[in-house]
Amino acid sequence: MNDIQRKPEDADAPSEMLYQGRWLRLRRRGRWEYAERNNPGGAVIILAVTPEDKVLFVEQYRVAVQKFTIEMPAGLVGDLADQQHESSLVAAQRELEEETGYRCSRVSFVHEGPSSSGMSNEMIAFVRAHDLVKVSDGGGDTTENIIVHEVPRSEAGAWLLARAKDGYSIDPKLFAGLWFIEHAESFS
Repeated sequence: MNDIQRKPEDADAPSEMLYQGRWLRLRRRGRWEYAERNNPGGAVIILAVTPEDKVLFVEQYRVAVQKFTIEMPAGLVGDLADQQHESSLVAAQRELEEETGYRCSRVSFVHEGPSSSGMSNEMIAFVRAHDLVKVSDGGGDTTENIIVHEVPRSEAGAWLLARAKDGYSIDPKLFAGLWFIEHAESFS
């Protein structure tokens, strides 16, 4: 069977705008509803390990899920007015320092894929940060209230599961991120 026959019959229907907000659009194509990011660059997740072999995680409250979450440092690409054309690598460096207070000497692309392929067209790039140096406390910009956690790499998976038992929302992509960190030499 070829790919044309496997596509839903309304996959190529005209796209209709249902709602436009500052950061998201809601669209419908045939019977399918999905969200689009207004920034064309998608998002980036930063795989960051300190010189002491600690993985950097960030904690913040996320209104959409009504919970405190544990995430890897991350952010939107090209979401600032003066940086609409930035790359995921540049955004990763900017977000890493803003959220965690760490600066890195270089970043390398690891992998890209959809954040939720059934709900959104947003693509997320995993980027590895190298040679971290602490330059500030981090905590995010003026609209954020981020707590930085430095967790020994050997304990990171168990630490995440313990936070889930404590009631935190744990993004499953973190476990993919830990796998990428362990196999980073394949991607650098």
